Amino acid sequence: MRFRPRRALSAALASLMAVSACAETPQGSAGTQYIGSFTWDHWHDRFGGFSGLEVSDDGMQFTAISDRGSIVMGRFEREGESEGTGTEPGGRITGLSATPVEKLLGETGTRMHPDIDDAEGLAIGADGRIYVSFEGPPRIHASERYDLPATVLPKGPFYPHLQMNSGMEALAIDAQGRLLVLPERSGQLTRPFPVWRLDGDTWSHAFDLPRRGGFLAVGADIGPDGRFYLLEREFTGYAFRSRVRRFDIAGDEVRHEQTLFESAPLEHDNLEGLAVWSPAPGHIRLTMISDDNFKFFQKTQVVEYEVTEDTRTAESLDPQAPSR
Repeated sequence: MRFRPRRALSAALASLMAVSACAETPQGSAGTQYIGSFTWDHWHDRFGGFSGLEVSDDGMQFTAISDRGSIVMGRFEREGESEGTGTEPGGRITGLSATPVEKLLGETGTRMHPDIDDAEGLAIGADGRIYVSFEGPPRIHASERYDLPATVLPKGPFYPHLQMNSGMEALAIDAQGRLLVLPERSGQLTRPFPVWRLDGDTWSHAFDLPRRGGFLAVGADIGPDGRFYLLEREFTGYAFRSRVRRFDIAGDEVRHEQTLFESAPLEHDNLEGLAVWSPAPGHIRLTMISDDNFKFFQKTQVVEYEVTEDTRTAESLDPQAPSR
């Protein structure tokens, strides 16, 4: 979502976001441990607005997209990294190197017009194919490489019902290569977030995720444990809060809902992209990136937490356990 805070709040946001650098270091929750945050700066006018993120299995390579239709790829530098040995995986991010920020291409192989380039969700298949969901007009593009013309995937029957500027915000891909997508808003505070699945050329309503409080869906991923991870964002009127929940998927049902962490205002910037990977057997890492809305008083942050409890795979859990 291209976040548009009210003009009257801009001055307050500017001062409060500046104070965020002095906020107390996040401590995570009972289920997570805060690893660290890295602030990424760049001079290019296309830099910023990152809304989707993918990270390689070893946590070193990344791809990010922005809500102005751009893509960037790079490599993290991590604390304790041992070149050539693969030891001490998953250290704190201390720096990164990246390609230039390039515009995504449309069906004709040309750069998309700004009126239709609001890219929000990102997923990369096991074969390296790149999938990007757009809010307006709603559609999903697929391409073998970012610099090749994109293919537009079949429209879903739910497309006409998506809300303006709150469409297909979060995109994930499961172990079978099927896309899962959900909107930023469900239409009502008491209405669950619907998740739709694309299998080949066929769309289906896969399952629903319960909606809790004023948080909106902004990012999703299927973790190496087979679970569905959901990143949510709430704007309090002066700052952002973030939350990550995860669910076990059993066929077309979700079970064992867990809130992994919920940040306080000013702990992080506007986190919108989520990637879930494993730094070591039995460990789960959450890597997130913030959308700075191209505002001088916001930051592009890469934020990481590690899940510290219940890292069993979804398949190892009791299949008869009641849903929540």
